[in-house]
Amino acid sequence: MGTLSQLPTNLTLDDADTPRDIVDAMILAPFSTGDQPYAHTARLPRVRKDAPLLPADGRILRVATDDGLRSHLAAGDGWTLRAARWRGGVAEVTVTATSDELALRILEDATRGARDEHAERADSVSMGFWHHSAKRGAQRSTRPITTPSWAAIRDNYAGDVAASLERLMALTPESISGRLLLLHGVPGTGKTTALRALAQAWSSWCQVDCVLDPENLFHDSSYLMEVAIGDDEHEERRWRLLLVEDCDELISSAAKASSGQALSRLLNLTDGLLAQGRDVLVGLTTNEPLARLHPAVVRPGRCLAQIEVGPLPFAQASAWLGTSVGLNSSGATLAELFALQRGDRDLVSHSPEPATGYYL
Repeated sequence: MGTLSQLPTNLTLDDADTPRDIVDAMILAPFSTGDQPYAHTARLPRVRKDAPLLPADGRILRVATDDGLRSHLAAGDGWTLRAARWRGGVAEVTVTATSDELALRILEDATRGARDEHAERADSVSMGFWHHSAKRGAQRSTRPITTPSWAAIRDNYAGDVAASLERLMALTPESISGRLLLLHGVPGTGKTTALRALAQAWSSWCQVDCVLDPENLFHDSSYLMEVAIGDDEHEERRWRLLLVEDCDELISSAAKASSGQALSRLLNLTDGLLAQGRDVLVGLTTNEPLARLHPAVVRPGRCLAQIEVGPLPFAQASAWLGTSVGLNSSGATLAELFALQRGDRDLVSHSPEPATGYYL
């Protein structure tokens, strides 16, 4: 039987490959041949633009820049390093080496001081965004998002809705009694804005992440496991709120038949075996009325909060706008009020049913 060091390295290229793809592939060569059998990778959510991502004694072998995105391959005595940057300051550094200790030391040298530690603005929080890459699997990047305070937006919601949202904003880990947060109602009523304010209100104890491709998350068990369980063991453990917006198909009354195991996996994440021992909450928004949702989703005890976010009634809408001109007796959605405030009366419906607006 041959040794692993005799494993050949083959690289097949076509016109779809880029120089950055070549750099990505070249880091695998010394590892696959066994010349450098130890590898470590670090993913950095925010990196300084001037961070070299390179030890002082490293020599650059390749540099590939594509539309402002940069990758480089470097080497030193007994090690090889590949560093890649993406938009938003996200970077990944991989080191292969002749020993585990050397790989860890080079990785530490390359990433030391690379993180952008600038203080976040008082009106923003860092939000994670998950997506699944065909080549790289589950990927998470972070972005600062503007988050209004609850006090600044409270008047955007009808009295009973505002009271429910206020109780939600005030929750602490000790008072959590369910794992599912459900905001439902017609478009344009401010569901997303309420969630941004929630990220601000809970920022001291809860990390908020948004799942960009829920259709993949609940159909791919490995992706779901990474998102639900793949915490960095070196980071301080915090609660996490996973946001899935506009998930009508996932939780509708026909979801079990149309989505297969997707609904079951969602429910398992909130109170099944997958949820045990994990401090994970799931936030869902939908435009569907409550009666059209699957009964398993809204059963008693599952929801941390279940809030219907509707239009503002006529009196409150008039007070918000400062006039009743352009309003009908049924009131208005938040999207319609902003349209009227801008003078875009063509975007406002005058039918009894609230119009679909642009303010989520």
